[in-house]
Amino acid sequence: MVRPRRFEHVQRVAELARQIALTNGLDAERAYVAGILHDIARDLPDSELLRLAPPECDIDAHHPLALHGRAARVLLERWGYTDPVVLEAVEDHTTGPRGGGGVSACVYIADVSEPGRGVNHDIRELALVDLDEALNRAIVSKVTYLQGRGIQVHPRTLACYHALPCHAAGTPDISRKDTDLPVPPSAPPACSGAEALPPAPPSSPAARPRRSGRRP
Repeated sequence: MVRPRRFEHVQRVAELARQIALTNGLDAERAYVAGILHDIARDLPDSELLRLAPPECDIDAHHPLALHGRAARVLLERWGYTDPVVLEAVEDHTTGPRGGGGVSACVYIADVSEPGRGVNHDIRELALVDLDEALNRAIVSKVTYLQGRGIQVHPRTLACYHALPCHAAGTPDISRKDTDLPVPPSAPPACSGAEALPPAPPSSPAARPRRSGRRP
């Protein structure tokens, strides 16, 4: 259901999610499985995404790509998959883990920082030693980036932001009313959580993330 280039990304996400889970004492097998499954709906047409996952907000309606996590969960449930941990991680990888850390955080961080993207290497390295802090940094960075450009923040992402332990300790005060900001016509999907993949290196295989240490 995914294009060959997409599957290369999926493999890198799954392997990185597994490594993050291992170094943080979490379920590495579930993290790997969720990584493999997270983008099964990513290449579906907008009409199919809207059919599988009816919009919850204006962002969903205007940018159906934001629905591909929820749509993937619907497909998995229809196919008889029942593991709630994996299902939640697949659903939440686009907008942020609603339950905080755990396997969902491993997949979310892996998706935004896998080596093929060429960005967020600092978050990737941090996640291998402190997943909670890496998640804080990733969510705060995403919300402040979008807010700074007047781009609408998905309500689910904003809820993740307000639930962060660091929010009460001095992170920027981003009001919930900002979910009503208009989306500039040329703005990218604000809540896709998975922007267009960067060009792959001409001949090198996907790099395996380097472990930088374990949590004490």
